[in-house]
Amino acid sequence: MTGFGKAVAEVGNKKITAEIKSLNSKQLDLVVRVPLAFRHLELDLRQQVGHILQRGKSDMQITVENLGAETANHLNVDAMRAYRLQFAEASKALGIPEPADWYSVLLRFSDSLKSDSDSLEVTEEEASAMLRAGTEATQALMEYRRVEGLKLEEFFSKRIKRISELLDSIAPFESERTEKIRARLEEGLAKIPSVEIDKGRLEQEMIFYIEKLDVNEEKQRLAQHLSYFMETMDAAQPGQGKKLGFIAQEMGREINTLGSKSNHAQMQRIVVMMKDELEQIKEQVLNVL
Repeated sequence: MTGFGKAVAEVGNKKITAEIKSLNSKQLDLVVRVPLAFRHLELDLRQQVGHILQRGKSDMQITVENLGAETANHLNVDAMRAYRLQFAEASKALGIPEPADWYSVLLRFSDSLKSDSDSLEVTEEEASAMLRAGTEATQALMEYRRVEGLKLEEFFSKRIKRISELLDSIAPFESERTEKIRARLEEGLAKIPSVEIDKGRLEQEMIFYIEKLDVNEEKQRLAQHLSYFMETMDAAQPGQGKKLGFIAQEMGREINTLGSKSNHAQMQRIVVMMKDELEQIKEQVLNVL
């Protein structure tokens, strides 16, 4: 969900620039900053941009530059005076020196500068241009996301394919594991002196014990999750990121159960490799819208 977009619209003697950046977030967290003269359009812009973004921690900045030479920015002396008094009070209260370069400090506050355009009426053309610039910037960000999404699709496909291959590689060790478990149990019983063993009952207990370690159900469910992950990723419907995250969690449960039941060194190594692939998926699935 990371990305950046920028768009510029010119109307009359004004140049309106919209910039937006986005980071990962489970929900939509949108901050919109517009000049004072355009404040009444902030809600419309927020709804317009939010509908396109859907998710992500996003920050949009709208700036207006007057292209006419007759208009300039002016220092807002009243605001700067008020800030300086607050700094002086804070200096006394905290026991720290006042800034050596007052201008560099005061000019960091956005309202220390005011433009003649802030007090002008916004025309219908200017309002339309501002909303258009906001939309175009957001669409540019979405294009950035789409490019990143294609890379993520390739990344996920490789990881899912690798987990599937590792899952298939478990099969040869299952029968070997069963024989080793049986041999270990019989060897342990043989070491107990003067004990009569009911062969029928022993066979039943061995079957029961081995069935508890059977991993066929976990393998089937994991294979289904892998297939479902690919189907969801290929779906035309947008906004599948959360679902992919949930599927990845289910995959993790089955892999963990495989590890706890494996009772075989090579199978456990395979499980560790599957976990490594899955962790890479979980890290990157946060980038999916």
